[in-house]
Amino acid sequence: MNYVNTTYQIAQRALADLKSAILTLLTDAGENGMTNAEIGRKLGIYHGHSGKHEGHIPRALLEIMNGEGVIIQDTSTKRWLIKK
Repeated sequence: MNYVNTTYQIAQRALADLKSAILTLLTDAGENGMTNAEIGRKLGIYHGHSGKHEGHIPRALLEIMNGEGVIIQDTSTKRWLIKK
């Protein structure tokens, strides 16, 4: 069994599923968008390590999606929106 290929595929599917879940939440939120904390809590991924650093997981995913040109953040409200 090629573990490198298999683990890579598992990780890529997991990322794709998380990004899809974020897009679903943002679609449902409409023009109101959602904050990092709201998204993270809805998906159960807002917790951090050592009791600190909450929000790093959803924030990293949101930044990846922003870099892909899929979503944007309203800097005045800190809310994430689907890019039109």
